[in-house]
Amino acid sequence: MIPLTLAEVGEENIIRRIGGKQEIKAHLENLGFVVGGAVTVINAIGGNVIVNVKDSRIAVSKEMAQKIMV
Repeated sequence: MIPLTLAEVGEENIIRRIGGKQEIKAHLENLGFVVGGAVTVINAIGGNVIVNVKDSRIAVSKEMAQKIMV
């Protein structure tokens, strides 16, 4: 398992675990980041990542992306 910040650009990954406090987990789930779901990194700029998740393009901060394990 690696954090989303280290995932290869353009490669589809499966979300294995979401860390952090309950409110952070709930926020990420509302955005579509759920365990078992697919996520693809589109671009990474300064640690911040732009991903495709559930047919949506979402920008995630470096801090949030490090809590998403793939």
